[in-house]
Amino acid sequence: MMNIFRYGFNKTFAKIAVWLSWPIIIAGKRLSSYPVLKWIINPFFAYPYNEVTAIPIHTEVPQPDNVVLPRRVAEKIIERSSHIFIFDECVCRSRMNCRNYPIDIGCMALGRAAKRIHPSHGHTATVEEAIEHVARAASAGLIANVAHTWIDSVAFGLPNFNKLMFICFCDDCCCIFRTHMKKRGPNLDKAYKKLPGISIEIDREKCSGCGICKDQCFVAAIEMIGEKASIGQSCKGCGRCVECCPEGALSLKMDNLDELVDQVTTRISGVADITSP
Repeated sequence: MMNIFRYGFNKTFAKIAVWLSWPIIIAGKRLSSYPVLKWIINPFFAYPYNEVTAIPIHTEVPQPDNVVLPRRVAEKIIERSSHIFIFDECVCRSRMNCRNYPIDIGCMALGRAAKRIHPSHGHTATVEEAIEHVARAASAGLIANVAHTWIDSVAFGLPNFNKLMFICFCDDCCCIFRTHMKKRGPNLDKAYKKLPGISIEIDREKCSGCGICKDQCFVAAIEMIGEKASIGQSCKGCGRCVECCPEGALSLKMDNLDELVDQVTTRISGVADITSP
């Protein structure tokens, strides 16, 4: 018989909790920029209880050694984690009955607190298996988000919040992180951080001014200036615009891999310890 005190909430309980809380979370995101209401709502999205960083694993960065750098960032984070748990399905896509992306590519939990995740959600994984999972998510066009959010700890009944980090593999149609972000409050904007050392560049000669990238940007960071796309300071570096540009006018640039990983690791360690056994 399974020890109920060893694990957090099982899959059925967690799915019910997500189903009930979903409309509340969406309403909070939508209202987080409104006067007066934002002062009530924004504390729920405050640091260090909410931090998300996009890793554009779906977009390649040309390098002499032919390594897909964004994916290597995710892999190095995994390699440094003491414990890995892979979920059998994406909670968001399952909740929304997604037809655009695979439901069976679930999130990945890292750190000692992941040991308490109920086995009904998925299974403990090796580094090699986790890296294969990242590759599958990349092939499906999903964006990796390194996430440290209080709602995950509550939903899965995990008390050691400071020993927990998620890598979620997100889409633009169902994801709780990436939807309803075009009009957002200040703390929600701060919670979704750009990967350090990454940038999006636009070749204005190639840009036709079609506006597809502007429409696709989940944080409305792109505007049309002089019939050409221009990326603003609020860009989160997720790389979706690079993928969707029909002219190939946008490109992803990334600094030295080792320095970038060190910066990401420092950011993670500021909110959670995922390396302790």
